[in-house]
Amino acid sequence: MTQPRSRVDLYAAIRRDARSGMSNRALQRKHGVGFRTVTAALESAWPKERKQPPKRGSRLDAYRVVIDDWLRSDLDAPRKQRHTAKRIFDRLLDEHDGAGVVSYWMVREYVATRRREIRVEVGREPANAFIPQEHAAAVTWLLEPARRHDRVLRRLQVAADNARSGDSAISTSRRHGTHHQPRLRPRSAARAPAQGPTRARVRRRGRRTGL
Repeated sequence: MTQPRSRVDLYAAIRRDARSGMSNRALQRKHGVGFRTVTAALESAWPKERKQPPKRGSRLDAYRVVIDDWLRSDLDAPRKQRHTAKRIFDRLLDEHDGAGVVSYWMVREYVATRRREIRVEVGREPANAFIPQEHAAAVTWLLEPARRHDRVLRRLQVAADNARSGDSAISTSRRHGTHHQPRLRPRSAARAPAQGPTRARVRRRGRRTGL
């Protein structure tokens, strides 16, 4: 059978059929629902709001406070002494037993976002400043074939435009009589063979005959 459009309509249909004397099992077969749905529809005409699943935690949660302290200490540190994502990752492995728990890419993504948030919180940077977007290495690797394809298409388009412009220029010059065919250089005539025997041949013949 056709299901009602919304859950409210489904509940109303179940309650209407229940008032007509249908059993719980018959309601389940007719509307294609389970026991819990029929029970909930008989208890209330309005469906209960679905509970949002709890936000899944990250393995980095246990180290967020430590990382934030290092990033805050970088606000007044010289530029060359500030923590990079690689240095933070190394310190987590050495000082906080993060080996096998956190990865470098996890730390890098968190630091790239959290560093600016801390600067905004302390008033070192306006909240509406431009944020350069950084793609992860995997995403860049996936986008690279498409970028190469676009570059090849642009080069082919430029070559086609150049060829089209060159053909149009030649046709225009031919139409106005200004196009000159390249002048072909005549082939040099073959060298005529020498008439009669040469002196060297005459001498060789004389030696053979004893003259």
